Amino acid sequence: MNDKDLNIILIGMMGTGKTTVGQLIAQQLNYDLIDLDSEIEYAVGKSIPDIFEAEGEAFFRNAESAVLEEVLKRQKVVIATGGGAVLRKENCDLMSSKGWVAALTADEETIIERVRGDVGRPLLAGNLEERVHKIMEERKDCYRFANATVDTIGKSAEQVALDILMHYRA
Repeated sequence: MNDKDLNIILIGMMGTGKTTVGQLIAQQLNYDLIDLDSEIEYAVGKSIPDIFEAEGEAFFRNAESAVLEEVLKRQKVVIATGGGAVLRKENCDLMSSKGWVAALTADEETIIERVRGDVGRPLLAGNLEERVHKIMEERKDCYRFANATVDTIGKSAEQVALDILMHYRA
C-alpha cells in the first residue's frame, strides 16, 4: 500500500471537530468516513449515554477498543475517534501502526463553548467547566503520538481539513 493511501485517524478532545473535519477529508480523498462512536452504538445496540448509564465507562472503553481494532482492518478510511480512544496505550499503538494520526486541538474555553448544551456527552454531566478542565488535564499528554497536530481555534472545518491534508501529503 502506498504511504499516501494510509487510513487517516483523527484524535483529540471532544468538540475539536473530528467528525466534521473527517467528513471533509473523506470527501476530498474519496475515502469512507467512520465515526467510531456511531460504530460503537451500532455494535452494542445502544446510544453512548445509554451505554454509560447501563454498563459503565469500563464496558464502553472495552467496546471502543474492540470496534477500533475492527475498523482498522479496513483500508482507505478516515476514522473520527471519540475523545477517550487515546486513554489505552494499545489503542494508540494500534492507531499508529494502522494509519496516519492527526490530533485536533483547541483550548479549554473553545471546547466549553463548542460542547455547551450537548446532552449526548455523558462525561460532561455536572459542572461543564470543571469537567472539561479535568478531562483536558487528564488527557494532555495522550495525543503526543500523532503524526501531526492541528490547532482548530478560529479556523473553519474546511481550513482544518486542508491543514491536515497538507501534513498528510508532505
